[in-house]
Amino acid sequence: MRTLSHEHHLRRAPFGFDMVGLHWRGSGSVWFRTRSAIGSWSQWQPARPEWEDIPDRNTAEARAQPGWKLGNPYWTGRSDAIEYRLTGKVTALHAYLIRSPVEAIDQPMRSVARATRPAIITRREWGADESIVRAPPYYADRLRFAVVHHTAGTNSYTAAQTAAIVRGIQRYHVVANGWNDIGYNFLVDKYGQVFEGRGGGIDRNVVGAHAEGFNTGSTGVSLLGTYSSSPISRAARSALVKLLAWRLDVAHVDPLGGLTWISGGNPEHPAGTLVKLRTIAGHRDTGPTSCPGNALYAQLPGIRASVAAWGGPKLYDPEESGKLGGPVRVTGRLSEPLAWTVTIKAVADGSTVATGTGAGTKVDWTWDATATPYGDYTYTIAAGPDVRPWTAQVPGPPPLALERLRASPAVVTPNGDGLGESTTISFFLTAAASVTADVVNGSGARVRRLVNARSLGAGTRQLHWDGRDGGGSLVPDANYALELTAESPGQSDSSSRAIVVDRTLGFLKVSPPDFSPNGDGRLDSAGVTFTLARAARVRVLVLHGDTRIATLEPATDLLSGQKSFSWDGKNRYGAAARDRSYRIRVEATSSLGTRALSKPVRLDTTAPRVRIIGARTDGRRTTLTVRLTESALLKVWFGTSAAVVLNVTAGTHVLSKSGAYRVVQARAFDAAENASAMARARVRRRSG
Repeated sequence: MRTLSHEHHLRRAPFGFDMVGLHWRGSGSVWFRTRSAIGSWSQWQPARPEWEDIPDRNTAEARAQPGWKLGNPYWTGRSDAIEYRLTGKVTALHAYLIRSPVEAIDQPMRSVARATRPAIITRREWGADESIVRAPPYYADRLRFAVVHHTAGTNSYTAAQTAAIVRGIQRYHVVANGWNDIGYNFLVDKYGQVFEGRGGGIDRNVVGAHAEGFNTGSTGVSLLGTYSSSPISRAARSALVKLLAWRLDVAHVDPLGGLTWISGGNPEHPAGTLVKLRTIAGHRDTGPTSCPGNALYAQLPGIRASVAAWGGPKLYDPEESGKLGGPVRVTGRLSEPLAWTVTIKAVADGSTVATGTGAGTKVDWTWDATATPYGDYTYTIAAGPDVRPWTAQVPGPPPLALERLRASPAVVTPNGDGLGESTTISFFLTAAASVTADVVNGSGARVRRLVNARSLGAGTRQLHWDGRDGGGSLVPDANYALELTAESPGQSDSSSRAIVVDRTLGFLKVSPPDFSPNGDGRLDSAGVTFTLARAARVRVLVLHGDTRIATLEPATDLLSGQKSFSWDGKNRYGAAARDRSYRIRVEATSSLGTRALSKPVRLDTTAPRVRIIGARTDGRRTTLTVRLTESALLKVWFGTSAAVVLNVTAGTHVLSKSGAYRVVQARAFDAAENASAMARARVRRRSG
């Protein structure tokens, strides 16, 4: 292969070549012609007559040559020079010259299946270069349609040259374009020879690189040559019909049918577009191209009819709906009325699990798999020895697993103080199952059955336990375990989680929640009370965030009963703590572990401030406007005796009272009973 500068229009090759393909950058186009070994020049050819024969977007193959326009490979026969001309803007040009010698190949023996399979020249037989293949093949789940192409190359080739042409196309697609392998699944020449294209198995759903956005789920068959004005030969048509009849019968696709396909994306059909296709489509049906040429495209209706008529009776569109654990419906369609059978088998031992029968062209049978044990099963649709049967996996639920078992809270304290009185048990089922849930004690004895073989669907599920046994009595404080088992036919799973019932500590109260240790005799300390149900080692702390501010009780062994402590607002160094919110935390440690309760408390020694910013009267009513620095209890005097008391938030407030007053006063008291100074103002008479 050679790289030619686009400034030159004529280049003599350093070696003889048989095929040429061009890559270029820019918005323009390229034409070329070649000189044969005997000195004659060919006709001018467009370098890119069919440009959409490419891989799907967002694949490694499609990203191999970013920014380059990829021309089609063109068989020239033995040549020694190339001349090209440019139209429009072309900024760079690469010419790939390929030598592909003509070699004799052995014709394979014809093999026959229910729908006659044509003789197919395998990759080994036509000499595919497996050493240049870039990646292993990848497969679609099902084959749904076929796309017919032409290579848009010369029609002037001999039967002996065809294998060399195919080898050249493979080398160009892989080495020049950077694709994994040759783009087409099959190639057919004008002599009726059929060649295996991309590797991976001629009867498997190999994803090719032949129709951008429509490669997955299709098989691409390309006729060697150009068929814009002339139809394909009789031999090529016969080979194409036999190939498609066999390949679509393997996939159980009706050649006369249609479908709606979701585009993977190309310039004509953006990704996600629904496109209606025939099951034997021309390449132009999938994107902006003239392929497979007007003449060949006009032949497709007759080709479809011939494909449908070739071979024996056929089974079309086998499908299943539902899955293991419920009804599984099997459907299909026969090309003519026949007796049919649907057979369900276990993969493990090949045994027959269920059988359904019927007659006619419509296959429709439902298997009740509700109680069928979990496992791998297949279904087979058969309609006698002349019809190719279909076998596929029965969809099944995922393996049953009981996951993410949690109890929140993990400690239950059913003592009536409203905290931790019950726990919520959550878990996740990967599949529908019958669930049993027990609470067991340290000896393994069941103290409460929460759920008895309840049928639950897949997903997150919840249960609740209030710390009581099966008779409704509260269980003793102790360590317990939650034990859950999930069962479905043929499989089961279980999980357990520790849980504690511990009423050692409860009924924590902090009063008042706001206090002001300022020595005025009002709310100078905060009282802390709680109850111990049993002896425990107790610690009482004052925290701000995670920082310890003061210790009201170091770790001390205390007997059961109600306990009382107080905080005078001093920190652990004996100095006054700052005005802010704190948290009282009580920890009680017993043989069942450490339990903790906390309550908020606010230290506030700052008095609120009140300002009267306006006072008016019209002789009948007096209105004043006051502003507060914090939420408080506000007292307002109109004159000397009448008072209004209300709780208000920080900010500006307007109050009024009937009557004309000469003086108004206001004072505020916050939650810690800090009192503001008295605010006083004279009332102005409103004019008019």
